[in-house]
Amino acid sequence: MAGGNERSMKALKEVWRRAENSLCADCGKPDPDWASSTLGVFICLSCSGIHRNIPSISKVKSLKMDHWDDAQVQFLAKHGNAVTKAVYEAHIPIYYYQPTYNDCQVLREQWIRAKYERKEFTEPGKQLPYSDGVKEGILWKRGRDNGQFLPRKFLLSEREGCLKYFTKQDAKEPKINIKIDVINATFQPEKIGNPNGLQITYLKDNKTRNIFVYHESGKEVVDWFNAIRSVQFHYLKVAFPIASDNEIKNRLTRNFLREGYMEKTGPKQREAFKKRWFTLDHRRLMYFKDPLDAFAKGEVFVGSKENGYSVQKGLPSGTQGNFSWHYGITIVTPDREYLFTCETETDQLEWIRAFTSVINQAMTPQEYAIEAYFKFKS
Repeated sequence: MAGGNERSMKALKEVWRRAENSLCADCGKPDPDWASSTLGVFICLSCSGIHRNIPSISKVKSLKMDHWDDAQVQFLAKHGNAVTKAVYEAHIPIYYYQPTYNDCQVLREQWIRAKYERKEFTEPGKQLPYSDGVKEGILWKRGRDNGQFLPRKFLLSEREGCLKYFTKQDAKEPKINIKIDVINATFQPEKIGNPNGLQITYLKDNKTRNIFVYHESGKEVVDWFNAIRSVQFHYLKVAFPIASDNEIKNRLTRNFLREGYMEKTGPKQREAFKKRWFTLDHRRLMYFKDPLDAFAKGEVFVGSKENGYSVQKGLPSGTQGNFSWHYGITIVTPDREYLFTCETETDQLEWIRAFTSVINQAMTPQEYAIEAYFKFKS
């Protein structure tokens, strides 16, 4: 009996060590140490918790702590991540967002359920709830002034190339009509205070506007997210006919590079530093009085090092403004220096890392146009 157990464990480790099984099948996290004995995939602890919630589809066990019999090990050997992905991820639409281990729970859960429970990607040309080019429904939207979440009708149309929302169900005219090419969407469960919280950001007169929404159903809010990406993808395919699918995919919705509180001072660098919520959306550094403000109080363009932009640790000697946080950051632009302070050294280093990643990238023609607008505005 002991010999059989040792034989099973040795065989299990051999399958586990295969290169294809070195990353979680669902989120890509390195060194997964759980597996599904019914699907044959190797997964991380976090994804195993989601699998456990769909027991009719997936039975999960620890590769380190649980016993695996010969039949289960043979099943894993016959399948594994590569074989199983070839079945359940055979026909993923190019625009569909495939979450990683850094993404929030609702995105990862709906990705796993879409693959194994609903089998959305096993057949070519399957009709999907986010692929019609039109989506209509109710989302709970946060009021710009009163902060209350109220039900609002939203309409997404590929034919019209826009997203609209209406304050009343029977309203004929939308409250806002947003062009699809200026929309970004990012999940913000912590900031919004709802596990299904979605932040929709768009440009209006080259200024950033935020809308905060959620839906009680995780599936529904993720369907909205992928519907926006689908409409954007088809719009950009027409607008840029020679661009490859992957080039267009990279222009769809994007996560913010970093968000959090810093203190800032004014252009004279003698004013008191004020605590603000900052969002780095690629080259736009926006700051808000409150994380859920609809409009930014101001924006800073972060260009490339070839164009005279840099980030420096600390503040210039002799900085006079009063500040309560002591981990400084200086953003140098061709026109002026922007001074910020962080509460901790960890925050300081992570902000510097985010700024550096942007500054080290060459600017696109569109970004030169945005830079020109910022200079004109100032």
